[in-house]
Amino acid sequence: MDIANLIQTVAIYALPVLFAITVHEAAHGYVARYLGDNTAWSLGRVTMNPLKHIDPVGTIAMPLMLYFATSGAFLFGYAKPVPVNFGNLKNPKRDMVWVALAGPASNFVQALAWGIAFYLLQGAQVSEPFFLKMCQAGILVNVVMFVFNLFPLPPLDGGRILVGLLPYKQAALVSRIEPWGFFVVMALVLAGVVSKLWMQPLMSVTYGVLETVLTPLAYLVK
Repeated sequence: MDIANLIQTVAIYALPVLFAITVHEAAHGYVARYLGDNTAWSLGRVTMNPLKHIDPVGTIAMPLMLYFATSGAFLFGYAKPVPVNFGNLKNPKRDMVWVALAGPASNFVQALAWGIAFYLLQGAQVSEPFFLKMCQAGILVNVVMFVFNLFPLPPLDGGRILVGLLPYKQAALVSRIEPWGFFVVMALVLAGVVSKLWMQPLMSVTYGVLETVLTPLAYLVK
């Protein structure tokens, strides 16, 4: 393992990852509070302080171990989930969709913001590779989080959105998966199912949407 390359990679990705997970989790808590549940707010989780959202194992140890074990070919991690008492929401079944959607939506917005920063730096003729690579890393990290978290299986955000949209009977059946959902998702990830059937197609679409939105800015700065 090239230690110098590892340090450079960590330096480039550190800020985008911290922003991605912090805003993602805070967005869940903020929308939950707006819709009637103050659980995350009372615990100090609706904050831009990344220390409140970092899980020592899921955010730091696991990604580093996987990076070394696979030479950077496979990475996986998670942050502390923001606690939400869906029973406190004004309309629990409907509002849980908005609470769950807030996290991935924040990642899409962040990906767009990093894309804007990338073109603005180019327009300002900033040629320092470090900053340009950080912007590209910011886009990648947030697109990955946006797409992965929308996978329709609890406890991922996409699973909660699915539960909120389905009729009560079907929603109850899907929600029963949640206690084992993490292990099911991990098995599907390791088997390559999530990557081939979900991540790759949806990431391609997401990049296409971002490129379309950013095209006017790209022309302006040239």
